Amino acid sequence: QVQLVESGGGLVQPGGSLRLSCVASGNIFSFNFMGWYRQAPGKQRELVAATASGGSTNYADSVKGRFTISRDNAKNTVYLQMNSLKPEDTGVYYCNVRGLTVLNSFNAWGQGTLVTVSS
Repeated sequence: QVQLVESGGGLVQPGGSLRLSCVASGNIFSFNFMGWYRQAPGKQRELVAATASGGSTNYADSVKGRFTISRDNAKNTVYLQMNSLKPEDTGVYYCNVRGLTVLNSFNAWGQGTLVTVSS
């Protein structure tokens, strides 16, 4: 069983920065996909940023140039560096990791971390 633990959320003023972390644990053999989603109040969950096993990255248009996703394979960790934060970035951010364990494939979600951008 793969588990994800997220950290790094909080309250920040507009224009500020935060870095989210997501650590995966379990009998992980490889990662295919590591991504961050967010869900704003009253809205559907949306993909914010993702990285695939080959190193490619993908960002929502609303965060391009401000957010950066990165990974540390040795630490089974994916990060989301968020700069120039805006009030519309407020929401619960969820980490999603997909890959293979030594026995089967997995699709794991973190518990969510709240990001509030407000003055």
